Parts: sequence; C-alpha cells; structure tokens
Amino acid sequence: MSGVPTIRVRQHDQPLRRDARFVLYWMTAGRRLRWNFAVDRAVEWSQELDRPLLIVEVLPAGCRWDTDRHHAFVLQGMAEKAEYAEGNAFTYYPLVERREGDAGEVFARLAEEACVIVADEPPLPAAAHLGGPLGRAATDDDARRGSDPAERESLPVETLSVRTEWVDSHGLLPLAVADRPFPRAFSFRRFLQKTLPDHLLDVPKANPLARVKLPEPARLPAELRDGFPPASAALLRAERSALAELPIDHGVAPVATRGGERAARDRAKQFIDEQLAEYGERRNHPDDDATSNLSPYLHHGHLSVHEVFALLAERESWSPNRLAEKADGKREGWWGLSPAAEAFLDELITWRELSFNGAALEDNFTQYASLPDWARQTLSEHADDPREFSYSLDEFDAAATHDPLWNAAQRQLVAEGRLHNYLRMLWGKKILHWTASPQEAHEVMVELNNRYGLDGRDPNSYSGIGWVLGRYDRAWGPVRPIFGKIRYMTSDSTRRKLRVGEYLRRWAD
Repeated sequence: MSGVPTIRVRQHDQPLRRDARFVLYWMTAGRRLRWNFAVDRAVEWSQELDRPLLIVEVLPAGCRWDTDRHHAFVLQGMAEKAEYAEGNAFTYYPLVERREGDAGEVFARLAEEACVIVADEPPLPAAAHLGGPLGRAATDDDARRGSDPAERESLPVETLSVRTEWVDSHGLLPLAVADRPFPRAFSFRRFLQKTLPDHLLDVPKANPLARVKLPEPARLPAELRDGFPPASAALLRAERSALAELPIDHGVAPVATRGGERAARDRAKQFIDEQLAEYGERRNHPDDDATSNLSPYLHHGHLSVHEVFALLAERESWSPNRLAEKADGKREGWWGLSPAAEAFLDELITWRELSFNGAALEDNFTQYASLPDWARQTLSEHADDPREFSYSLDEFDAAATHDPLWNAAQRQLVAEGRLHNYLRMLWGKKILHWTASPQEAHEVMVELNNRYGLDGRDPNSYSGIGWVLGRYDRAWGPVRPIFGKIRYMTSDSTRRKLRVGEYLRRWAD
C-alpha cells in the first residue's frame, strides 16, 4: 500500500473489515477514472484485500445553485464512466439524488458492507454540494433558504465505524504540505518553489483501471437497486425531460460546452498544441479568446492538473533538471520553460493552488469576513461614498447596466457559463462600484458566478471574487471613492488597452 503518497491520505482510523463485501470509493470531487490518486488508492485496497471495487459517484440535490446547467455537465461525465464500466472489473453506480437525503441513505447502507471507504478530500472545508455524509450535512431549514453549501457543517467523523480515507488529488502540491494560509501570491509562489520539487515525481496513474486484475464486480444490494436505482439512460444523456424530474433549478439551461473526461482531455490537448505558444501575448484580449477554458473541467474533477502538466512537459521536452536552483518567488524563469508556458503554469498552479490552500486552512474562506483586515477597513471607510450608478441583483442578472462592456461580459456568463479571464476582473470591480456596500457586492458576485458559471463554487472562483475586494493583493493609491485603497479598474481603460470590438459586437443586446 505504498503507491499513493501518505501525505495525500487523511484517515479516520477505524478497523478494516477484511471480510466485508467490497471496497467503496465515494466519488464526489475527483469525478474521473484517470489521473486520480483516490482511484489509485481504491484499486490498491481492492487488490490488497481481494475484494470487489464499488465506485459510487454522487450528484446531490437540494443545494443552492443546483441547476440544469451544472447537472448536465456532471451527467455527461457520468455517462462516460457508465459506458467504460461495462465489462470492466469494477461496479459503477451513478447516484443522482431525486430528493435531498438519498445519498445519505445509500451511504449508510453501503458503509455497513464496506471493508474500507475511500473518498475525495473536499475542496472546500464544508462544501455540502459534494454529496452526502462525506461532504456535508445540512438541516432542512438550511436547504429551504438556500444557504451557501460551503457553510454547512460536516457530519461528525465519529459516526463512521469503518476505516475511511480522504484522498487529496487536487493539485501538484499536496494540501497537507502547507500549515498556514498565504496572504499573497508571491509568498505562496516562493513556498511552492521550495517544496514542490519533492513532490513532482509523485503522480497518479494515467489509467489505473486499464487491464487491472481485480475480484469479480460486486452487485448492489437489491434494496438499493430498487429504492435508489442508478441514473437512467435518459438522465445520463442529460435530456431536459429527465432533468425536469429533479428538484433543482430549471431556469439555467445547459450550454454547448460538454462535460466529461474525453472533452476535458481534448480541450487540454488542443490548447497546448495550438494555443499555448500565443498564450502570453493574447490571453488578455477578449477578441482573441486565447485562454485555456479548462476551469470547468478542473472544477468538476473531469481533468487533473497532473495530466495537463504532463501534456505540457511532453510538448516542451521538459524534465525536473530544468528547474531553477533558487526559489525567488518570481512569476517567470523558475520552471525553465518557454515564457508562454511559464505564464500558463503560474495561473494553473500558483494561483489555483493558492486558492486551495486558503480554502483548506480558512474556515470562512467563502465569506466576506475572510478578506484581509486592510481591505475590509478601507472598504468600510468608503462604504457610504455616493454612487453615481446603483443596480439591484436582478438588474445585474439581466445585464441591464449603462456599461456595454460589462453587459457583454454578463451575457457571455449567462449564455456560455464562462467569463473571459480578464473581463472577469473588470466584471467584479464594477459590481463593487455599482452596489450599495462591499458586502452586497460580494453577495452579487457569488450569486451570479455560482448560478451561471460552470466553474462556480470552486476555491478558485471564490479566490477571484475575493481578489476583486483585496484578497491576495496590496493597498493601491491614490485613494478613490468607494474603492478606497482597493485596486481600481474601469471599462474605458480596458477598451483602450485591449481588443474588445469583436467581443462587444458578439455580445451586443
């Protein structure tokens, strides 16, 4: 049992049940069968104990921001796994909740017969949308008022009487390496440069279930097959008629971007082969759209950072001996890669894993109260400054502001489930400019991003929203109305610096 680094495994140290029926992998965050330390761990246990492997992927209901859009994206990945499992040496159970609490009942029943339970380390410390008792528990009142799933409390781990392991497969750097949250990207980057080389060669298997020898697949208990049947073929196809039967928000439609590991891998290869070389120069221009567009796949667990890094390293013929000896915290030069690749890795690894560091070590990471003291102080000092324009949540939602560029960005978010990376910053800054208070601005950004964005409810999304309000930034001058010392951005300066003409034409009202 030495394949998965121990630093990536967090244990609830109850006895193994060596004579129980199966090894259970409760899949909630790393929704992929490849490049996944949790799959590796589950396969190891199945072979060690000579017991069948049961993979249960959970898609919960009753959580805030559950929509047809998010469900369809996850279901498209579930369909691929169901197809792959046919004739292979494991049982796959796509569990889609038709009422809140289904997952908890299934989990309780399966836990009784499991030798050991392997689960995904939650990306947020209390993210109820991950599904069932290994994600969060919420009261009925919480669900009715639509509380942020990231605020809900976990069930006490003592309720589990079987050995349970949470496996971290989120990033290149294991979450447990850092013992404190970092206030700035520079300090985290320097820490990463010092510590990451010791972990770069520890990678999950590219395809751990291919040609693997496991015991005969286990059959689901009859009461589960009858009472909680696996997702139907129509639901796995994300047909609107099937989605309509689920207790979720049907007002946000699926988008053209498909979910699943195949689509994720195709997009990663296309970006690295065709667009990476121009990433450094073109990524900020909305007309060019040279960004990777990988965030939905990373958020939903359909794509591993390890796989993206392996593709990039292969393309650039990279090896660890090209790493710089000095950890200076600079954005470029440490990897020994092309400038475009270094710029991309700073986004993919430094900024993304900085947000996971904060989410893991700050209990209120998703909340306004988690912003730095200096940021909350300067925003408080200017909270009563007059606003030339002020909009409600409904007006923001409808892209009904006076600003054509902001409206275009909002229309893209609603229609495609994504925002151009640079415009995402401007989008947030203007919400701060046009709301009655910074707390309201935070609420509006969270609501719109999580409702429409395919990468919403992710540590990286919360990190970006926090950055708008000063997280991971410093005080800037001159002091301005409303913003105080918070970094300032305007639509006029964006139009002067970047190519936005075609973008505006595309997303005109």
